[in-house]
Amino acid sequence: MMIRPRSAADLDGCVEALRLVHAADRYPVDWPQDPARWLTPAGLGGAWIAVEEEAVLGHAGLTADGEVTRLFVAPAGRGRGLAGRLLAAVRAAAGGPLRLEVSSEGVAAIALYERMGWRRIGSSRADWRDSSGEPALLHHYVSP
Repeated sequence: MMIRPRSAADLDGCVEALRLVHAADRYPVDWPQDPARWLTPAGLGGAWIAVEEEAVLGHAGLTADGEVTRLFVAPAGRGRGLAGRLLAAVRAAAGGPLRLEVSSEGVAAIALYERMGWRRIGSSRADWRDSSGEPALLHHYVSP
């Protein structure tokens, strides 16, 4: 298993991994019209992937202002510590504490962040809808 910076050539594999995550967890809640573009939002400072035998198993992005974005691990990569390794790569690149937001529906992700020592600093409502059709409740975290 290798964690490395994402290249443009990796985007098709990232989209396929995201498709599997969406089918399993409904992340993102609404499938984007252009998933490769969704994985490369404005302000993205860098992105890292977890790869095994040419297959992308995980992804994490870092915005220019120190926020983790587009973090996911495909079902085939779960239980192997990939999310923690991706977060470590992002933190090393950022050189300091990170922030992230997670939907209240992301129970497993919230449990992971809290096990890793991330601290919830607040919550807010998003401008997009969760799986129940209500404005998503976002929890805001900072890294240790």
